[in-house]
Amino acid sequence: MVALVNSERAKVGCSPVTLNAKLSQAAQAHSADMASHNTMSHTGSDGSDPGQRITRAGYLWSTYGENVAYGYSTPGQVMAGWMASAGHKRNILDCGFKEIGVGVAQPGNYWTQDFGTVR
Repeated sequence: MVALVNSERAKVGCSPVTLNAKLSQAAQAHSADMASHNTMSHTGSDGSDPGQRITRAGYLWSTYGENVAYGYSTPGQVMAGWMASAGHKRNILDCGFKEIGVGVAQPGNYWTQDFGTVR
């Protein structure tokens, strides 16, 4: 997934994002939450927003973004879906983001990408 994101970023001159364990923890937890509640949303079942979840994971951000999706069975499929969506594509191609975390959970292939830049 990270290689696919960086391939798209390279096409527009953005530097690559690096995988961050804290962002990955937040992304995985959100994917699991969505899967366990059979819902796709940027709002967690506890009412949290992406910034709150990323902060809870210990990531001290100056900026963040989040992409969510469900039903795609491969990283390539979900990336194609995100790149066909203006808002999701904007996050992927935001040159201001420096790090990424990725999560996927079953059942239903619930995907989360959390992007961030530390303070």
